[in-house]
Amino acid sequence: MVAIDGKTLRRSFDRASGTSALHVVTAFAAEAQLVIGQKAVSEGGNEITARRALLALLDLKGALVTADAIHCNVETAQTVLNRGGDYLFTLKGNRPATLADVEAYFADPNAGVADRHETVDADHGRVETRRHAVVHAVDWLFPAKPDPDRPAMPALATIARVEAEVERDGKISRSHRYYLCSARLSAERFAKAVRAHWSIENGVHWVLDVVFDEDRARNRKDHGAENLAVIRKLALNVLKRARPEISIRRKRKRSGWSDKFARSILGQMR
Repeated sequence: MVAIDGKTLRRSFDRASGTSALHVVTAFAAEAQLVIGQKAVSEGGNEITARRALLALLDLKGALVTADAIHCNVETAQTVLNRGGDYLFTLKGNRPATLADVEAYFADPNAGVADRHETVDADHGRVETRRHAVVHAVDWLFPAKPDPDRPAMPALATIARVEAEVERDGKISRSHRYYLCSARLSAERFAKAVRAHWSIENGVHWVLDVVFDEDRARNRKDHGAENLAVIRKLALNVLKRARPEISIRRKRKRSGWSDKFARSILGQMR
C-alpha cells in the first residue's frame, strides 16, 4: 500500500519576492508507516506533474497506489502501471461522464456486484457504518470507440463504491464514494485500502503540523523549505520505528533532554 498525497507548507511563502508557499507531494508506505519519497511542485508546475515525477522514481512492483480524484487520469494510471504497481483512484466530478455511468450502475438493484463487505466504527459520539461493494465486470464502462468525455483508464479491473452512514446525536447522514482500480480486489481488501489511504493524513500530515509545527515554519530562502521538509520526514521515520510505546511528541522532548535517550532513538537507523 503506497498512499500519495500533497501538502502545502503554509508559511513558506515570501511576499517580498513574490513566491508562493511550497507544495510537496509525499509517498507513504501505509503498512510500514514510513515516508518513502517526496517531490516538490516546481515553479509553473502542479501537483499532478509532481506526483507523476515522484511515482517515476519509485519501484512499485506489487504495490497498490492510492490517490485522490485529481489524479484519476490516464497518464498517472499508466505511470503506476509502468513502475509495476496497481492504482486505486477516487472517482469524482472531474470525470463527470464516467462518474454518472458508475453511479447509475450501482443504483441498479440488479447490478452485478461481485463482493460486499461492511465495517462499523464507533468513537467520539458517532457510529459510522461503511458498506463496500466491488464490481469486476467492467468492460461496459468505456466505449469501444474512443470518447473524449470518457477517457478509458488503462488495465481497469475493478470499480467500487463505499456507502458511508454516520449516526451522531440521533441524526443520520449518508454519502457515497466511487473508485477505479487496476487490481481485482475483494471487497474486504478494497475496504482496507481505502482506510489505509487516510493514514497519510493522520500519520504524516497531522503529525508534521501538530508535533513538528511544520505549518508555522518560515524557512523560505533558496531550497531551505524543501530541504527541511525532507529532514522532518526522515526524523519522523526514525521516531516511528524507535520505542513505539512512547508518543512521538514525548520521544522528541526526551531526546532533547537526554543524550542517552537520543542515542537510543538514533540507534534504530540502519
